[in-house]
Amino acid sequence: MQAPSLCSRLTTIVLIIIGSLAVVVAANAADSKADQTFSKLLEAHWAWTLEQNPTFATSLGVRDYDDRLSDLSLAAYDAGVTQATDFLNQLADLDLTALSEDNQLNHALLKLDLSNQVEAANHGGKYQILTNRGGPHLSLTSMVGQLPFFTEADYHSYLQRLAGVPEYMTRATKRIRAGIAAGWVQACAPMRGYEQSIKTHIVGDANDSRFMEPFANKPSVIKAERFEVMEDKAKELISNGVLPAYQSFFDFYMREYAPACQEKVGTDALPGGKEYYAHRVRLFTTTDQTPDQVHQVGLSEVARIRAEMDEVIKEAGFEGSFEEWLIYLRDNPDFYPKTAEERLNAVAVISKKIDGELPKLFGKLPRMPYGIKEIPLDIAEKTTTAYYQPPAGDGSRAGFHFVNTTLLNTRPLYQLEALSLHEAVPGHHLQIALAQELDLPNFRRYGGQTVFVEGWGLYAERLGLETGFYQTPYTNFGRLSYEMWRACRLVVDTGLHSKGWTRQQAIDYMLENSGLSLNNVTSEIDRYISWPGQALAYKTGELKIRELRAHAESVLAERFDVRAFHDKILENGALPLSVLESIINNWIDSQADN
Repeated sequence: MQAPSLCSRLTTIVLIIIGSLAVVVAANAADSKADQTFSKLLEAHWAWTLEQNPTFATSLGVRDYDDRLSDLSLAAYDAGVTQATDFLNQLADLDLTALSEDNQLNHALLKLDLSNQVEAANHGGKYQILTNRGGPHLSLTSMVGQLPFFTEADYHSYLQRLAGVPEYMTRATKRIRAGIAAGWVQACAPMRGYEQSIKTHIVGDANDSRFMEPFANKPSVIKAERFEVMEDKAKELISNGVLPAYQSFFDFYMREYAPACQEKVGTDALPGGKEYYAHRVRLFTTTDQTPDQVHQVGLSEVARIRAEMDEVIKEAGFEGSFEEWLIYLRDNPDFYPKTAEERLNAVAVISKKIDGELPKLFGKLPRMPYGIKEIPLDIAEKTTTAYYQPPAGDGSRAGFHFVNTTLLNTRPLYQLEALSLHEAVPGHHLQIALAQELDLPNFRRYGGQTVFVEGWGLYAERLGLETGFYQTPYTNFGRLSYEMWRACRLVVDTGLHSKGWTRQQAIDYMLENSGLSLNNVTSEIDRYISWPGQALAYKTGELKIRELRAHAESVLAERFDVRAFHDKILENGALPLSVLESIINNWIDSQADN
C-alpha cells in the first residue's frame, strides 16, 4: 500500500479542522505560544517570498527591494529549495492541535505550497524557464506596466533595475544552458518563431525601446530638469546594457537553444518525464487523480457538451452537419471584428452590462475597479486571446483585462461574452481583487491554487446564463465552445504528455470538437506542450464548484441563497479543492440546521 499523498493528508487535516465534529484543543488560541510562533513563521516566510520576487514586492507597496531584479540562477533556485525545506521543518515542529482553528488551516495550506515547491525540485522543471509564450526577457518587459511611476524615487528604482538587466540575463542564460546539458529543453514545434519575442526588443535607438515607456509622461511632482536627467540615464542604460543583453540572449537562443529542441512533444521525452507530469497533474488539480483518470473525465465532458452544442445548432435553424456548422462560423466575416477598436468596444459594453448584474449574485463585491487594455504586440500573436493582470496590492494600479487585437479574423465576436465574464467580472477580477481585501495571511491573499482561480473563471462564464447573457444561439454556442475548449484540455494535455499523442493529433481533436479557429487551436496546443498540466486546472475546478452548488441547492432547496453561496466560495481565497469542499459542506450543514 502506498503512503497517503499530501493531498489526501491535507483533506484529512481540513476535515478535522472544520468538520461538524471538529474539536479545537486550544482554549485561548489567539494568545497561545504555538500561534505566536506560527505568526512569526508566517512573517518570515512572507518576507522571504518578497525578497525572492522584488518586482512583486514593489507592486504590493513594499519598497525594500526596489533596486533589485529576481535572481534566476540555479544557485538561487537551490537556495530557495533549501529555505522551503527549512520552513517545512519548522512547521513540523509545531503542535498542530495547539493552534487556533484558523491557523490550523493556514498551517495546512502553507505546508502544501512549500511541499509542492520542494517536490518540484526533484524534477528537471527547474530548467524550464522558457515556454512558448514566456521567458526572462518577457518578464522584464512586463515589468514596465506593473511598477509604480509616481515619484522621483520610483524612477530611480527603475534605473537601478535597468542597470541590473545584463546580470539578470546572464544568470538566466546559464540556467537555461544547464538545462540543455541535462536534456531539459522545450519541444521544437511550439517554439517556432519564438526568437521574434526577443528580436522585437532589439532596436537601433533607445528611444524606440519599450523600456522607455515610463518616460512618456512626466509626473507633475517631478521637476522637468530632474526628469530629463533620469530620462537620459535610462537611454544610456538601455543602449549600453539592456540592448546588448537582449542581443546576447537572442544569439544564445538561435545558436544553442533552438538547435537543441526536442522533436517529441510530450514530457515523456524528458528525463524522468513520467514522474514530472504526474507531479504537474497533482499540482494543478490539487487532487490525487492520475493522468488517465483526468483523460476519462475530459472525454465524458466533451460528449456532454457536444450534445448541448447540437441542440443549439438546431435552435439556430442551421441545416447541415456539425463540421459544416463550424466551417460556417469560421468563414463568415460577419462574426468577426473589422478593427481592434471594434473588438475593444464590444468587450467594454459587455463588461459594463455585467457590472450592473453583480449584486444579484454576490453580497460582497471588491472595491478595486478594473480596466481594459490591448495585449502588447510583442507577445500578442503567440499568446492567448485574452488574460487578466491583478491589481497592485497597495491600491496604486487597477486590475486589467488584456484583450488580443491581432489576427482579428480568428477572434469571433460571439465568444466575447464568455471571454469577458471569465477574465473580468464575475471571473478573475472579482475573485482576485476580493481576495486581496480579505483578512488572511499574505500568502493566501496574493497567492493560492490555480485550480480554484481558473475553475472560478470558467464557472463565472456560466453565470451569464443567470444574468441575461447568451440570448442568441450564436453567443450561447460561443459559451459552449469555450466550455468545450476547457473540456478538450483535459483530453489533449493528458494525451500529449501521458498517452503519446502527436501535436497534430491534439490539433485535430480540438478542431473537431471545440469550434475554435485553427490559429487559436494551434496556439493553445503549443501552450499545453510547453506548459504541461496547467490547462487541467480550469475544468477540474469548475466541475467541483458546480458539484458543490448542485449539492447545496439539493439540500437547501428554497432556502438556497446564491449570493450567500458565492460569498462563502470566495471568502477564503483560492483554496485546494478538498479544502473548498469541506468548507462548503460545513456551510450547507449549518444552513440546513438554521
